[in-house]
Amino acid sequence: MTNDEKSSKGEEADPILLSLFAARFMSVAEAMGRSLQHTSISTNIKERLDFSCALFSPDGSLVANAPHLPVHLGSMSFAVRYQIARLSGEAQEPDDDEQDRGINQGDVILANHPSAGGSHLPDMTCITPVFDDAGKNIIFFTASRGHHADIGGILPGSMPPTSKVIYEEGAQIKSFKLVRRGVYDRKGLLRHLCEEPAKYPGCSGTRCLRDVESDLQAQVAANQKGINLIHGLVAEWGLETVQAYMGHIRANAELAVRNLLKEVASRQGTNELWARDFMDDGSPIELRVTIDKDKGSAVFDFEGTGPEVYGNHNCPKSVVHSAIIYCLRAMVDLDIPLNQGCLNPIEVRIPKGCFLDPSDTAAVVGGNVLTSQRITDVVLKAFQACAASQGDCNNLTFGLGGTDEKGNHIEGFGYYETIAGGSGAGPSWQGTSGVHTHMTNTRITDPEIMERRYPVVLREFSLRDGSGGKGKYDGGRGVVRDIEFLSKEIQVSILSERRVFAPYGLNGGGDGQSGLNIWVKKDESGEAGAERRINLGGKTTVKFKRGDRIIVNTPGGGGWGTPEGDAKQQNDADKTHVHIDRRQGSLAEREAASLGA
Repeated sequence: MTNDEKSSKGEEADPILLSLFAARFMSVAEAMGRSLQHTSISTNIKERLDFSCALFSPDGSLVANAPHLPVHLGSMSFAVRYQIARLSGEAQEPDDDEQDRGINQGDVILANHPSAGGSHLPDMTCITPVFDDAGKNIIFFTASRGHHADIGGILPGSMPPTSKVIYEEGAQIKSFKLVRRGVYDRKGLLRHLCEEPAKYPGCSGTRCLRDVESDLQAQVAANQKGINLIHGLVAEWGLETVQAYMGHIRANAELAVRNLLKEVASRQGTNELWARDFMDDGSPIELRVTIDKDKGSAVFDFEGTGPEVYGNHNCPKSVVHSAIIYCLRAMVDLDIPLNQGCLNPIEVRIPKGCFLDPSDTAAVVGGNVLTSQRITDVVLKAFQACAASQGDCNNLTFGLGGTDEKGNHIEGFGYYETIAGGSGAGPSWQGTSGVHTHMTNTRITDPEIMERRYPVVLREFSLRDGSGGKGKYDGGRGVVRDIEFLSKEIQVSILSERRVFAPYGLNGGGDGQSGLNIWVKKDESGEAGAERRINLGGKTTVKFKRGDRIIVNTPGGGGWGTPEGDAKQQNDADKTHVHIDRRQGSLAEREAASLGA
């Protein structure tokens, strides 16, 4: 008896096979991730693991992913669906090239624009179709998204804290066939990465083309690794069975989320959940969740959220969906793959023109790394799941090169890192200190590699005492990262949040400390050894001289519950909480283990 005969498409899912296929699909994405890390050359991808790989159905729905970055995984399905609609002729745009029409065997599509399902411009997505053995029908898509160190724009690192319009953040690509029917288009890549970004005033093309091109080729190879494994899975089980269990896995995730929503409504005694929080500039994010207790569905309505901002923490709506799908998966007390089924019971309403659904020309580089974290805080606050985590990625960039005053291109470099902080405490756990939280899941560059490859000295990297909020369970502590620069002149930028509004505690728990960015420079008064310490604020860029330092003090997490409060009050508070799967907080450890680190 063949495997197709064992499990026809119309049969109910066998629990054992359901678990097996969930693991097999996830293993495909994990293998793609290992391939990408091992063949890349940038510190961003090879060392920091700032990438994600996933598998998608023929209609672009997320099937399975490795435990990579949540902010990528929910939004990547938007990117795949956009290319399906655009290249199939359903949504042709004026700049479409006739020879690019259709999705063919051997194509690899490159995109990063927010309107094309991107998160922010440095995150570049490669999408590859998986055809059946006859080469006629698409049976899956593989996709990989990596954060590239520099794709041009007004500042090295392509994460400018002062950007106001999207072209200042680097190359913009809605749909480009990096590989067309098996032929690599290097000329087209140079046009998109070097020529187009440099046409805008004050902007440059990529400052390190070698790294970006090499990492994109690594993404293409990673996608192909996934294709090979999918074909092996189909050869073993048959296409009908494989695609049937693709549907069963999504249905299982949908059922888990519906049960979660019913349980929340029953436990909290209401079908209306509400929360609001603020960005440091005062922009509100307001969320009302209305649960249908009978169907186990919910409407997530962001009415009341502030308008598009004249800054860069505008957030693509695809990233809003990423935050929601992450939170739902974290609160489900079952070991299920994060996939599109988690969002099937959810309707998301975002007011047009607010900073969670901005215009096409709005700057968004901070929306992916800052606003996504605040959305996560708001969702978890509405569900009373845990106190606020650091709510920030503490994005530090520095580098050299670009376009000089005469318009000549100067080769240089751009370095980027996100810095850990404290996670929020919950009803039964202490917050974790010195970790990347929620929507990010990257490592930080090892000191030895950082100091060998860049003109810096890492003077201190330690936990920040007293930064976690106090409570029955304390919030995690932030960190102190002190970097000295050895170049005679270097552009240093910080893009951060929670420098004004501190991470809140819940149910009587204390707030975590807000963050603080300090510039330490030599006092030019002439006194030997004299220093000046200047508060840089949350978002700024400065040219540092040799010997200047930046000290980034990251926020701690909020505490949960009163340290010595009324026992009955505390017990009542504990009964209303929503379980949150703490395994989601240790994804980096799981990924490190899977990569053999």
